[in-house]
Amino acid sequence: MNAPPENWERQSTSRPPLFNGQYYSWWKNGMRNHIIGENYELWDIFTDGPLDTMKKNSEGVDVSKTRANCTIEDLRKWEKNAKAKKWLVCGLGPDEYRTPQVKRSIGTLLYSQYENFTIKEGETIQEMYTKFTTLTNELKSLRRIIPEEDRVEKTLTRVLPVRAKSLPFRNQRTLSLSSWMS
Repeated sequence: MNAPPENWERQSTSRPPLFNGQYYSWWKNGMRNHIIGENYELWDIFTDGPLDTMKKNSEGVDVSKTRANCTIEDLRKWEKNAKAKKWLVCGLGPDEYRTPQVKRSIGTLLYSQYENFTIKEGETIQEMYTKFTTLTNELKSLRRIIPEEDRVEKTLTRVLPVRAKSLPFRNQRTLSLSSWMS
């Protein structure tokens, strides 16, 4: 059977059709029509892959841009990639959500977020740490475990340079152990 029974699921104009493991052709066509109806550019992301936000490093190798190196256009690409992911995930049932291909895509997206992780302006260290822990835990659930040394280094290199500007001793050349103890 190519389509579900008549009363199986009503069509919605605000959410994509739900794939439950059956009637793939019907779901695929409904999903395509729904996404094109929302934003035709998003369908291009589905068919061609995520929009690129890469730059060449000093060796001439393509690397992902960090948020600090992004232009307004790059941020719009990130937003469109995230919307495309949202529509895809909203169309999957719980059993289909964790297929190997979906896990790989989500893992790639989460790892990119990990690589580009920075503390936001006005964010407390506790808020940043909570978001960072959530991100690394999501990666861990996909079996992409980040070693503790790497997590600590990421936290220190992404937080301390921003926060060091506001520390009272930043202009001092050396700090004695006694100054830390008092």
